[in-house]
Amino acid sequence: MIIHTDCKFFKGDIPCKPHKDTGAHCEGCTHYNPIKEKILIIKLGAIGDVIRTTPLLKKLGEVYPEAEISWLTNYPEVITAHVDRIYTFTLKDTLTLLATPFDFLYNLDKDTEACSLASLIQAKVKKGFFLKDGKCSPIDAAAYQKWLTGLFDDISRINTKSYPEEIFEVCGFDYNKEEYILEVSDVDSFKGLKTKDHLIGLNTGCGNRWNTRVWPEEHWIELAKQLASDSTHVILLGGPAEDEKNKKIAQASGSLYRGHFSLKQFVSLIGQCDLVVTGVTMALHIALALKRKVILLNNIFNRNEFELYNLGCIVEPQVDCLGCYKTACEKDCMNLIKPSQIIEICNNLLSKDKEWPR
Repeated sequence: MIIHTDCKFFKGDIPCKPHKDTGAHCEGCTHYNPIKEKILIIKLGAIGDVIRTTPLLKKLGEVYPEAEISWLTNYPEVITAHVDRIYTFTLKDTLTLLATPFDFLYNLDKDTEACSLASLIQAKVKKGFFLKDGKCSPIDAAAYQKWLTGLFDDISRINTKSYPEEIFEVCGFDYNKEEYILEVSDVDSFKGLKTKDHLIGLNTGCGNRWNTRVWPEEHWIELAKQLASDSTHVILLGGPAEDEKNKKIAQASGSLYRGHFSLKQFVSLIGQCDLVVTGVTMALHIALALKRKVILLNNIFNRNEFELYNLGCIVEPQVDCLGCYKTACEKDCMNLIKPSQIIEICNNLLSKDKEWPR
């Protein structure tokens, strides 16, 4: 009996979809779709980093149109249908990957567990990072510069490339402004929420690691008050860590706050917004993936890292120590960004189709 083990539909232990749908067997099957290359991407997290790695899928699809693409991640919910097999960092999936040979492996994580797997998994070509003497190390020269920017703040500070451009370089590809890919699967969660011409989302959180990037609560209140009008609704965005803060801001400003939600619902909520004001968080990358206009509040990171695809602009305090990467600082420079600056940019972005430089 002929068995097409190289077919994209082949499971190995259960009937394939064409067989279940039509009763087809491999011999003479019109659905036979042979795999030419097997590719594995390792990008575990964080969620925003996984989303901003998705431009690579378009390039891989162009270069290797007959490939089977697999992705190992901690956030399978944001991986798109462009990926054939999704693996999570579990014992079951790890054992499967260790026993599966690949043609190409792209490890874009520097964490020890990711680098360990990159060293152990069989692949003809490996790109990115692996484990050497128990530490993260670049596999080849293409990953060397990206490795250095993670080791030294001063080198990271003078970097002129965006994150997508960097990872394309690591993988050996030219970057041509390939966009994020993200699917909205929970489209009905906030149906009817937008009752005015514009809905502006204010994402007030920034995570616990980099408290230096927090914008003051009183600024969020003032911004929400000033933006609300007969034609504009303002809604507060955030997760469990921002719940209490958002309740206070909503009460003080009169803006909308619907609570915090699952990731799929959060994606749907951002998809309802015309514009999102945010710090460097997951919400930024979701908004960019959904082609929402954005205003990014930044201070401690290198602005060149962010590819905004002409959807908005970056606002920074006027200080000489931008891109400091500090987790604590007495300067409180984010306080220097005033609501009036953001209001003016919001009005410009919403009043006309204006492209902003990255």
